[in-house]
Amino acid sequence: MRAVAARVTRADVTVGGEVVGAIDEPGLLVLLGIHVGDDVAKAAAMARKLHELRVLRDEESCATANAPLLVVSQFTLYGDTKKGRRPSWTQAARPEAAEPLVDAVVAGLRGRGATVATGRFGAMMAVSSVNDGPFTVLIEV
Repeated sequence: MRAVAARVTRADVTVGGEVVGAIDEPGLLVLLGIHVGDDVAKAAAMARKLHELRVLRDEESCATANAPLLVVSQFTLYGDTKKGRRPSWTQAARPEAAEPLVDAVVAGLRGRGATVATGRFGAMMAVSSVNDGPFTVLIEV
């Protein structure tokens, strides 16, 4: 499981002109990719890592600062560009396997008390954010 987490002052995701998820205060925008071999244990580990990662200002985490997260599924994080000019998506989990794991990460965060907004799985989404820093990290579990 792989995530790109950006520290933001605000972020939102729009589908078909409708805002489906937003955070309007400092927190994390999380682009989340699911690998073909991922399972619920990795989802729980990712939720814990995202919630406790000390990347907000003053070395705070979402847990200690009570900061929100916007989680957006993004299978393209597992695009392989080593050969040719077109990415291969063979390492990205199929939608029927990925969606429950994205949901499990979100549920894990909410179970820890986090405020979580989301995109819409499988939809064409427009993601807007104001990056704080900029500060962006790659997380793998």
